[in-house]
Amino acid sequence: MVGTLRDLRRVAMISLHTSPLDQPGTGDAGGMNVYVVELARRLAACGVEVDVFTRATSSALEPEVPLGDGVVVRHVSAGPYEGLTKHELPAQLCVFAREVLRTEAAHPVGHYDAVHSHYWLSGQVGALARDRWGVPLVHTMHTMAKVKNAALAEGDTPEPDARVIGEEQVVEAADVLLANTDLEAKQLINLYDADPGRVEVVHPGVDLDVFAPPAGGASGRAAVRADLGLPVDAAVLLFAGRIQPLKAPDVLVRAVALMLHDDPSLRSRLVVPIVGGPSGSGLDRPAALADLAAELGVADVVRFVPPVTQRDLARWYAAASVVAVPSYNESFGLVAAEAQACGTPVVAAAVGGLTTVVRDGVSGRLLESHDPADWARVLREVVVDETERARLAAGARPQAESFSWDATAQQTLDVYRRARSLVRDSRG
Repeated sequence: MVGTLRDLRRVAMISLHTSPLDQPGTGDAGGMNVYVVELARRLAACGVEVDVFTRATSSALEPEVPLGDGVVVRHVSAGPYEGLTKHELPAQLCVFAREVLRTEAAHPVGHYDAVHSHYWLSGQVGALARDRWGVPLVHTMHTMAKVKNAALAEGDTPEPDARVIGEEQVVEAADVLLANTDLEAKQLINLYDADPGRVEVVHPGVDLDVFAPPAGGASGRAAVRADLGLPVDAAVLLFAGRIQPLKAPDVLVRAVALMLHDDPSLRSRLVVPIVGGPSGSGLDRPAALADLAAELGVADVVRFVPPVTQRDLARWYAAASVVAVPSYNESFGLVAAEAQACGTPVVAAAVGGLTTVVRDGVSGRLLESHDPADWARVLREVVVDETERARLAAGARPQAESFSWDATAQQTLDVYRRARSLVRDSRG
């Protein structure tokens, strides 16, 4: 008979390779950073303290940085501060794990009630902490090597075998695997042989206060465009995210070239902001997308914007006519959810979590293809047909409202509690 468990008081989150303090949109910072920040804050609002362990990337960083009431980011020194890629980080796992264990050892036994690791590198450390502390390990993959390698962009670098093996080990070790969507749950079961009884689905959320349609409707949107230096009557096709082959911004640029070839009159009012910075294998050729735009003769309509804060990103979404998400894979598709929350329709690839986030024909359009010609056709349909665009825009906000961080936190707490019961059953 399992005794009564006291309620959760404190959770250790592990986000080794990227800090929740980093600016999303460049380097390794993206949707996972937003996920960790928002989930930690909402858990704290529910009365659960959260310590987020991440690798220090500068000697100037404070060892502990508050991220709001009840959340602390703990910087762990493991390896040189700068210059390490994700592929080099496995060599630092032992040092990182030692420092995580040392932090817990400075407190009374039972300081943490659960470990929640993010990405496979963190899962390796989380498994060790779980065994040492006698608490459950809940793991979120965020992305999976086998899935990425099955949908590799042309010219992109496959994920190494070491990552595949590491992910398999984490899947075996975790008490509960937290999947973003039903599709991701099936991938864990079918590709990684995960026990279906240990896989739980909890959708990420959207900050529906930050990401919201501009006040004042059309006049508010016009004001936002004016602030961003965009013509009020422009057709704005927005891409937001890290610039790398996986995210496929080149598909959008090639589609724009075809749109202008087929309808030269669009050139006078088409604006294509690319909001984000190079990342992943895109760092090898940081100017490749700008070079492609020049080569295709569309550099005059493409506008490169460095990564921006969440509030500024919301303004770009609100200013856009359409947001394009042509990724080859997305575990969830936070950009699509955020754009829809701002009342902007989305044209997205029908891959991964995007098939959950975007409701085809209601809040946007889903494409089964990455052929620029197909993207040009659909983007032009939405841009030129004001009635169709308005119809999709009307469905965008209601679709986004089905994804709430408060709901995500409550469901995640339920997963933590179930995981604790599983551990107690298996060990006592």
